[in-house]
Amino acid sequence: MDLLALADFTLVARHGGFGRAARATGRPKATLSRRVAELEAALNLRLFERGARVLKLTEEGRAIFERAGRLLAELEDVTAAIAAGGERPRGKLRISAPLLFSQTAMGKIAAGFALKYPEVRLEVSTEDRSVDMIEEGFDLVIRVNPDPDDSLVGRVFLRDRLVVVASPEFSRPPADCPAPAVVRSSGDRLTWAVKTPTGPETIAIEPVLALSSLVMVRDAVRAGVGAGRLPISLVSHDLADGSLVHWGDVEGADIALWTLYPSRRLLSARVSAFLDYLKQAFPTGTPDELAAYIGR
Repeated sequence: MDLLALADFTLVARHGGFGRAARATGRPKATLSRRVAELEAALNLRLFERGARVLKLTEEGRAIFERAGRLLAELEDVTAAIAAGGERPRGKLRISAPLLFSQTAMGKIAAGFALKYPEVRLEVSTEDRSVDMIEEGFDLVIRVNPDPDDSLVGRVFLRDRLVVVASPEFSRPPADCPAPAVVRSSGDRLTWAVKTPTGPETIAIEPVLALSSLVMVRDAVRAGVGAGRLPISLVSHDLADGSLVHWGDVEGADIALWTLYPSRRLLSARVSAFLDYLKQAFPTGTPDELAAYIGR
């Protein structure tokens, strides 16, 4: 198989068209088209469905793109390492991370990693949606309690848990009183199941604010407008100094942060280095460790 033709095919697939790939790389569009046609002829497979305005991967084309992209990236890493006399991480590393983790910890992590590995060009996108790693060109994603995915491998590197907290001035009403005012985050239910020292309780709530960011929820709870349901790592310092009080742990709300990537066997030096860096930053992966990291 012609590796140059395979590389040109992955280039066109990644950019979503011959014209876009040509403009992005400065390569002639006709050359890219010819190379892809030669690869299709050699494989006796149609890799793209060619419409008047749209170029779409066939099922066979997508399968080859997913595997060939990783193989070519690994080959590039190996040749670069050999040329440099060692496997130093280098090149672009694209990561997708969830909003709260990005707001509280990812800036420090990215800065420390960049200082340690100056030859890696780190790009971090912040989003809570489930991204398509291959389609969108990510090398690694960080996700909270991700759904199982047979195409990805990964591991838990941090754990957290949800607690209900409020300012000391905002006292918790007895069970037979009206529902307490709370600051609600996206996805919160209208009742909270909470573990307390006296046993499990269900708290009916009365939302007074609805905020999309947990950092905003924490700030509103600090201001005394109502109770909030928040990760313990985000409020542990407030609980320690008494500026917030603990109403109880949320039932069934354990949080696991995962690093996910397409293949363990073809893990690039860049991804391996970042995984090792996370392990050094959070050796035990406990909520207290994350709180200490955030609080520095």
